[in-house]
Amino acid sequence: MPKFLAPVALVIAASALLNAGAPAGGLTETARLGAVYDTILRGQLSRVDAQIRETCPPAPREACLDLQASALWWRILVDPHNRAHDEELQQLSTRALDAATAWTKRAPDNPEAWFYLAGAYGPLSQLRVWRGQRLTAARDGVRIKAALERSIALDPALKDAYFGIGLYHYVADIIPAPLKTLRFLLLMPGGDRVAGLKEMLTAREQGVLLAGEADYQLHYIYLWYEHQPTRALELVRNLDTKYPTNPIFLQRIADIQRDYLHDRAASRVSWQQLLDRAVAGRVEFAPLTIARARLELADDLIALGEFARAAETVQPIVDARPTAPYGAEARANLLLGRALAAQHTRDRALAAFDRAIASAPSDDPDAVRSRAREERARLASTNLAR
Repeated sequence: MPKFLAPVALVIAASALLNAGAPAGGLTETARLGAVYDTILRGQLSRVDAQIRETCPPAPREACLDLQASALWWRILVDPHNRAHDEELQQLSTRALDAATAWTKRAPDNPEAWFYLAGAYGPLSQLRVWRGQRLTAARDGVRIKAALERSIALDPALKDAYFGIGLYHYVADIIPAPLKTLRFLLLMPGGDRVAGLKEMLTAREQGVLLAGEADYQLHYIYLWYEHQPTRALELVRNLDTKYPTNPIFLQRIADIQRDYLHDRAASRVSWQQLLDRAVAGRVEFAPLTIARARLELADDLIALGEFARAAETVQPIVDARPTAPYGAEARANLLLGRALAAQHTRDRALAAFDRAIASAPSDDPDAVRSRAREERARLASTNLAR
């Protein structure tokens, strides 16, 4: 994910939806809606549709449409470079937006209607950020803020809505200088970084359902802008403890250890832990998670100089040629080539690099093809023993 997600949206798009079940103000059927979102955070997405059928009615249909889109967004996050679900999310989000907009027209003084309208933008806006559609995501952010402010004006007791407002205030203040003109063109009000963070933390402390999503969104704030990776790590550790069946949280722990704390040994332990969970069937999306954990574990082992173990770890992925996670086959061969080259197994390494080049997807989000070509050329020019 790019470090600066979008001029406005960042993560406020998610926050509105995820407040939806919190026991505040005039929101209805909060216990039922909260149970659905808890299932989403556990990563048990295959159960969501049946649970929603039991929830709406009596809960508002608009809330469940938001939750359906949210569940699909979390599915996309499991393998974010894969675009197979993008069109489906577009369709689900359009349905949610149409339904919530119609509700605001039928009942313009109903704060719940405006609340769910804000939430309906969330999953699609986050997808747009991932796909580099920053201008559209920025427009979404403006609409989200307006809907949340309307809901709060009608019912100040909707305290959880302040998380989204706080995120807007925070992000609007930290927009890089080159993007300030964009903020002006979109008629975006200015922000306040300090006040925004305070609003987010206050809303997080007062919310129930919001707490899990807030921690996930806040950990990015602490990583990218507050430069507090230890605090970010604490937040995702708490999420992993509460939702150990969701592989995303332990993945984020390992990412932080590697990329922000520069602790490859700790990262290796986390990836091994995730691999063990997946092999034992204790996480959702186990086959995909096994492949991802093996890839990342092999990468750490190479960095730590454990080349034989790295090759042994990644070889099953090379043999299986999985289609998920996206680009796994190509990356597995790249890692195998590196491990073999480090062990002076020249011909096998060259063959692995060739397979990496041939199997890399056309868009090649991890730049595997170019890296494999570079390393192959370097290896081919050496006089390593055959």
